[in-house]
Amino acid sequence: MAIDEAILESVAARHALPTLRLYSWTPACLSLGYAQPIGQVDTSRLAERGWDLVRRPTGGRAILHTDELTYSIASAADDPHVKGGVLASYRHLSAGLTRALSLLGLRVEIQPQERLSTDARENPVCFEVPSAYEITVDGRKLVGSAQVRRKGGVLQHGSLPLQGDLARITEVLRYRSQAERAQAAEQVRSRAATVGELLGRQVSWEDAAQALVDGFQQALGIRLEAADLTDAEQERCRAHLTERYLLPAWTERN
Repeated sequence: MAIDEAILESVAARHALPTLRLYSWTPACLSLGYAQPIGQVDTSRLAERGWDLVRRPTGGRAILHTDELTYSIASAADDPHVKGGVLASYRHLSAGLTRALSLLGLRVEIQPQERLSTDARENPVCFEVPSAYEITVDGRKLVGSAQVRRKGGVLQHGSLPLQGDLARITEVLRYRSQAERAQAAEQVRSRAATVGELLGRQVSWEDAAQALVDGFQQALGIRLEAADLTDAEQERCRAHLTERYLLPAWTERN
């Protein structure tokens, strides 16, 4: 998260080009949306499993990052690919995601803009409820994304589950009973899916990453070039770690 924020600042200040970053997580990590209360997390269960905890600068609900590909897009707020507000940019950037998934062999749909119910807004699990312009296959959510706009820039995060049991996230969230936990797990399995489950075969992280690179290039008419973090970005990353992402006051707030 600190790296993504450092890149966001660099891009917004015109010190770097708009950036697509692709990465994975070791060990598994539960990420909370910017405003999500820590009270929804069972921290003792999280510790028992050796899973990490982080709070994103973007919104949305909890995601368990494991067996997946995570992407982030950072750009200046006036870039043509993110102009028009959150929903307009979601819709535009979804073209790159849907093209990438079609390259992997999936037939996907983009969710229409609909008002979420109160129950959906309060659900702690990102992959249980599709939001406007998010990507589904046969009604099951496949990509969860969230966005923040600040400092003259735009940062969008997204998670593409490749394999594994998506219901594992319910093991570390708080429920009133084990029966409620089991019901939540079944709901996640019925409402969301992984790439491997939908294709009937495993897809490697490397193949998924290449599909995203190709998908964004083809759908948005851009050319992506690999690059390392600059010295300034690495310095800002270290600052964000000590000033925010390693602090309980940031991660564990309600």
